[in-house]
Amino acid sequence: MIGLIVTSLSSCSDYIEEESLSNVPADETYKTASGFQLLINTNYAWLKSIYGGNPWMFESGTDMYAEGRSPEPAGLSQYSLLIPTSDNVADLYRPCYQLIQSVNKAIYYSTVTEQTSNLNTLIGEARFLRAQAYFLLVQSYGGVPIVNEHITTPVLSFSRNTADEVYTQIISDLDFALANVGTSVYSTSGKVNKRAVNDLLAKVYLTRGYETFGKPDDFSKAAAYADAAIAGQPLAIAFDQLFKPGNDLNAETIFSVQYDKASTSTDPTKLGNNQFYYFSSYLGGAETGAPLRSYNLCPTAYALGLYEKGDARWNATFMTEILEGPETTNGVTKTILYYPYYRSTNPASLKVRHFYEPKWFTPADRLAWETANASRKAATFVYHPWGQYDAAHTLIDNRDCYTIPVKKFDDPDPTTPSSTGPVSTRDIILSRLGETYLIAAEAYLKAGVPSTGLDRLNEVRRRAGVPNAAIGEFNIDYILDERGRELVGEYKRWFDLKRTGTLVARASAHNYKIKAANFVGVDGQLKILRPIPQTALDLNQNKDFPQNPGY
Repeated sequence: MIGLIVTSLSSCSDYIEEESLSNVPADETYKTASGFQLLINTNYAWLKSIYGGNPWMFESGTDMYAEGRSPEPAGLSQYSLLIPTSDNVADLYRPCYQLIQSVNKAIYYSTVTEQTSNLNTLIGEARFLRAQAYFLLVQSYGGVPIVNEHITTPVLSFSRNTADEVYTQIISDLDFALANVGTSVYSTSGKVNKRAVNDLLAKVYLTRGYETFGKPDDFSKAAAYADAAIAGQPLAIAFDQLFKPGNDLNAETIFSVQYDKASTSTDPTKLGNNQFYYFSSYLGGAETGAPLRSYNLCPTAYALGLYEKGDARWNATFMTEILEGPETTNGVTKTILYYPYYRSTNPASLKVRHFYEPKWFTPADRLAWETANASRKAATFVYHPWGQYDAAHTLIDNRDCYTIPVKKFDDPDPTTPSSTGPVSTRDIILSRLGETYLIAAEAYLKAGVPSTGLDRLNEVRRRAGVPNAAIGEFNIDYILDERGRELVGEYKRWFDLKRTGTLVARASAHNYKIKAANFVGVDGQLKILRPIPQTALDLNQNKDFPQNPGY
């Protein structure tokens, strides 16, 4: 150290003139092949800002999840108070445009960077991500500004494009991506590939097909793209293995927001995502050893009642038994809840603290269960009968663990103790093969080929271990029920209801906080789209920028 100081002082002028390698200008960096790759990586990283926080824009205010003991944003969850200044209405608007601008920068630098053989592949990946952002925006807010220029100086005025124009932009990006991205297996490369592009094209064409400006062949195109993404692959992974910790990058994962525990070391209490935090009751304080959970977005009676006896998704999705067992930390042994399910070296020794009775249980089934499990009951065992652990039941009893927890996103190896905050470094799976089969089922139904659509849906039911659906019951409501069973908590539900035109009817029928009248806004218009955030309107000097109907 002394030698370093002496050397520095004896050659001060040279020291001052040293090139700073830690602060290279962006323009210089992105003009190299390695620097441009960093820019593409940044495009992927913006997905964490879109999906890593709270899921209100994806799941609240639907038929599947309702408020429990903890309050949700009243506007998004109940609609009657939904206005342009409501909490969280900008949660997609802002980060989606940040991702769009990052992609615009990449496209600009692709024309001036070092020209390599994989340059178009990288731009294809970036344009897929831009399409993903615009697709979230157009579904949530309707027509939005199409901003595809690399902006380096402030732009103070924006005009609103139509939703039709936004869909055209999305498809243009995806067509380019499909022609240029690679075919490497996602589980090993972690990059956008042709399968992911086909999957997103299927969703885009399916969603546009419901719009007034939809094209006559949208549904048939959606079906074809879904089949291209499926590529003949059956659903061969057991459902309880799809979301097993450590198995996020399995053979059925098509695209995801990827996290790595090592990458959160600089701020382990914040860097990560919150997906595991929701869809449950609060499970007790840190003294119980259970993960920190919110007690909102709790499953509704409708969501819980979708399952029939023998459906493998019931036990794989929900923590139907909350277990307790001994765990030793720093030489101290105490009884903890919940995580023994994942970490115990002697599962047979664990006790059941809570059991949640499924809908199909008869009195004889309850007696049989209690008799068979008498020796497993903890000293404070609680049996939760059917109808006494859904979201609405919190109006009667909102004690800890009195709503069944969703377990599929649990992280038994969090970055920090449960007392420090809701942080997980498990991936957020955005697209997986089971859903692609259901997209194909819906597309074929809407395209007028229900028999083929039924085949796609029954592949999902086959894997779940339940009987095939019959052609006579195969309709949009049945598809929405099947999507409910398959996709609990996977950030799909609000978009499913909005796409199919069932948001008002289903949310008001199954969410105890919502009535149909809640959707009636200004001049009697319904609040189907989310409002353009007031902050975006205030900053826009184009005062002719229209707000959405109902606001």
